[in-house]
Amino acid sequence: MSIRFAILGTANIARKVGPGIQNSDHAELSGIASRSRPAAKEFAQALNIPLVFDSYEQAISSPEIDAVYIPLPPALHAEWTIRAAEAGKHVLCEKPLARNSDEVARMIAACQKNNVVLLDGVMWYHTERAARIRNLISNGHLGSLRQISSAFTFHWDSMPMENIRMHRGMGGGSLLDLGWYCVGAILSLFNEMPERVFATAQWHNHVDTRMNAILWFSQGRMASFECGFDTVRRRWIEVAGTERTLYCPDFTRPWSTETAAFTTLDGEGRQAVHSFRYVPQETCMVDAFCQLIRSHNIRHSWLELSRKTQQVCDVLDHSARTEQVVSVGESECGMW
Repeated sequence: MSIRFAILGTANIARKVGPGIQNSDHAELSGIASRSRPAAKEFAQALNIPLVFDSYEQAISSPEIDAVYIPLPPALHAEWTIRAAEAGKHVLCEKPLARNSDEVARMIAACQKNNVVLLDGVMWYHTERAARIRNLISNGHLGSLRQISSAFTFHWDSMPMENIRMHRGMGGGSLLDLGWYCVGAILSLFNEMPERVFATAQWHNHVDTRMNAILWFSQGRMASFECGFDTVRRRWIEVAGTERTLYCPDFTRPWSTETAAFTTLDGEGRQAVHSFRYVPQETCMVDAFCQLIRSHNIRHSWLELSRKTQQVCDVLDHSARTEQVVSVGESECGMW
């Protein structure tokens, strides 16, 4: 039987994930909820969704719904994840999972207490390309890892103050919006927490509009990343080892739907291109979420990665605000 989804809210990202739910062989998009019935009806008509709920409460209490997708602002993630869990619904929640580690801890506790699955909405983790990257690294194809570098940016001509990204209380800032991907990738590929970090940022309305960060790991390994709202769109990652380097120009989302690829290069300039058939990553994520539900896996490695990512983002934010190197205080990630 398919997992029956309702979406809480009509945010733009929901118009991408909604079709991803519909294209999954394991799910069906049964309902849409909004505080604005006209908005919900328009969304339902656009995607041919049978059930329209007048409130989020109505959706999470419906016996015709098994799981909810939450594309709401980060400030609302904890509240509606917890309420959905208490109603017995599995939760696919947009990234960042929350505004801080305390909220994440409460969300995880509520979901595990009520025996429901919680997964954050980082799509690229669940693609064939990402699995191949992890396998090459874990199998030693690059040699011993030394450095991971990444960037995720886009450009605003002027900072739109009406946008939730520009309000700290709403969970705004480039770190949580974009750097979340870089931090998660670094932690998953090193499979370890950093020992200490340093970050520097540019600020507007108490929100980081650009951040550059350095993370120190055990055995002399390091990582760095850049995120921001003031530079041309980039979303690349490089993983360097003693034998080869791996470069992916678009790790969070392929530039082209024709193919998804990354390149490895050795010290003599010999290059190998690893290409994959494109599968919409929204559907890959929904499939992974449904598999977790079917296997009753409420304590899965992706959730541990989310918790660690939030913890490191908290420390990076503290470092940028104090302009100090900050110890993370936890050395083992233990995700895989």
